[in-house]
Amino acid sequence: MEDLKVTANGYDFKPARAAMQCYVDNNLLSGISWAVMVGRDLVDVNCVGWADKEARTPLRSDHIFRVFSNTKLITSCAVLLLFEEGKLKLDDPIEKFIPQLGNRKVLRPDATSLDDTEPAKNSITIRQLLSHSSGLSYGFFDPGTAIYKALNERGVHNPMTTLADMVDVLAGLPLIYQPGTSWEYSLATDVLGRLVEVIGGQSFDKFIQARILDPLGMVDTGFIVPEKDQGRLVAYYAGADLMEPMKPGLTRIDDSPFPGAYLRPIARLSGGGGLVSTLPDMVALIRNLLPGGPTLLKPETIALMLTNQLPEGQWIRFAMMGEQPGKAFSLAGGLILTPSAFDHPDAAGELYWGGVAGTQWWISPKRNMAGVMMAQRQMAFVHPFSFEFKRLAYEAVGQKAKIVA
Repeated sequence: MEDLKVTANGYDFKPARAAMQCYVDNNLLSGISWAVMVGRDLVDVNCVGWADKEARTPLRSDHIFRVFSNTKLITSCAVLLLFEEGKLKLDDPIEKFIPQLGNRKVLRPDATSLDDTEPAKNSITIRQLLSHSSGLSYGFFDPGTAIYKALNERGVHNPMTTLADMVDVLAGLPLIYQPGTSWEYSLATDVLGRLVEVIGGQSFDKFIQARILDPLGMVDTGFIVPEKDQGRLVAYYAGADLMEPMKPGLTRIDDSPFPGAYLRPIARLSGGGGLVSTLPDMVALIRNLLPGGPTLLKPETIALMLTNQLPEGQWIRFAMMGEQPGKAFSLAGGLILTPSAFDHPDAAGELYWGGVAGTQWWISPKRNMAGVMMAQRQMAFVHPFSFEFKRLAYEAVGQKAKIVA
């Protein structure tokens, strides 16, 4: 387990701690923990609130979280390890390894039927899968559409089916846009999990265990929580009103996304959102992507991870938030090219992503800082607390830099 001892002093995180305590006191969060690094040195580590609000169990750094889309960073790293070994190229067509995903059909604009398609102009590439520009969809964010209905009716998200089963379902469905022409958060990273299985010759969980989790000492990261550790799994909550994130009130939803999730083995080893992890484990992963010591990937590969992969003028877009100008995507997460009003001005160039329940990570080359934040509130990735904490973390690091200068 990664040592979370603060090794660099003089950084004032009192405003950040006070702000996060207010979210807990106002019944907007049950608890939140974080670790912030400058270079590879930890400058602040803290836990605020409860792991289990009802039982009044204080949140500790060794508590286990459902990290949802934090999983994507590990999956991307697995693919990039295979890339470094020459076992794949970023612009290889996916059908080179998964034949049934070749010869795609694409829904025409404004199509209301799955039959209203045209042939794909190009194959899906591994680069497009990594950057969510493949034409695949999740089906979560576009209710009422033909693809939303089809993905759900055909059980593409069924946790009792394998990644190979999922690929077979996707092979029978059209893409929602021509590969490489737009951005859509999607099942692409789960497809990459299957790609790792095919090329790596073993199940996805065994590959990441051998190549990432064990080498980095990520002892609490996996697809299930062992019985002996289930008392460390943090309670999961929903807010009072999805459309009013600052309305007080939390309702426990431990059985989300399905009853018994993470407590017993299932067939689906979701590379897009299936892992649990801890603050120390996530710090170990992020630290091993930073300069100044041994890294999981080669420096030139990490530089690629910090490079926008989308065409000029193409931005991240979520149905609930609309297009986000200035936010692009790399091979491993979002990129802030131009900070928004919600971001700190120094966030330009930041690589970031996180899970729907509020587990987040970021790497800022400009400020030479990185951070991990862990929470368990549904849709917390876009909750105001997450933006506020990052801004305050940037300010704490920036103030120390000004004093030193």
